[in-house]
Amino acid sequence: MLYPIKFTPRLKELVWGGEKWDVSGVEGDVSTVCNGFLKGNSLAEAVEIYMGELVGDEVFARFGEEFPLLVKHIDARDRLSVQVHPGNELAAARHGAWGKTEMWYVLDCEPGAELMIGFREGVTREIYLAALADGSVGELLNRVPVRPGDAFFIPAGTVHAIGAGIRLAEIQQTSDVTYRLFDWGRVDEDGQPRELHTELALDAIDFAAPVRRVTQHPPAGEAALLVECPFFTVNLLDIDGRTERELSSRDSFTIYICTEGEATVKTRGGEVALKAGEVVLVPADLPEVAIEGTAKLLETYI
Repeated sequence: MLYPIKFTPRLKELVWGGEKWDVSGVEGDVSTVCNGFLKGNSLAEAVEIYMGELVGDEVFARFGEEFPLLVKHIDARDRLSVQVHPGNELAAARHGAWGKTEMWYVLDCEPGAELMIGFREGVTREIYLAALADGSVGELLNRVPVRPGDAFFIPAGTVHAIGAGIRLAEIQQTSDVTYRLFDWGRVDEDGQPRELHTELALDAIDFAAPVRRVTQHPPAGEAALLVECPFFTVNLLDIDGRTERELSSRDSFTIYICTEGEATVKTRGGEVALKAGEVVLVPADLPEVAIEGTAKLLETYI
């Protein structure tokens, strides 16, 4: 019988800070199991062997052996570049890849920290191109002050950037296709401006994309829906004592991300302890879980 699975995080140091990839099926960065009898096996190997038992029959029929979600923690010590991601159709045509729709949950931030999401009202393709030419793209963006517990839905096509002094959890489609529009004048190790993807980005941008703030504050012991889209569903759980979750109707794996506190995730296949920043995957063939402790968790599935 399968059991709640944990993985060895993949750590990445970047020019603006760092990322921790908690669950990944991205080629070259596939997660490795770190507990139980599957310890040492890759996520790809586990999916190949257990198929629908692990990810759900419908999920396996749709995605095959490619795990469909990427879960990260991002520590932005400096602001990230301004980016946009293509949707499924454009990404498939250009890169043979999935598009990249994502959501963010703010874990911690410095006073005055902000996200940049979408363009200000009235910005057109022509205004954007003029700003590219004179280096003022950053002035066109919606700037959104944030606090811990804020959540945002970022569909493909939404121009965005994470500001300095923010730590957040990110849930996204399995895709590493990113178009960089603007990078605040940063240069690479050779002193050259970092590569931009101006032409590729033009066909991907939704100039009217709004800010989609989806912040919720569920009562203790309950769950609140943050995002429901074709690519993933995300709930926020506030655990105070014991909460039981019925999972069998989903026909999908379920991932729990502990955002604060500590909890134990218990199933008929075994149990694991989670603390803030840790992640566990509950296989699809485990029909229910009991979560005990005092914690907040993101719950995501297909």
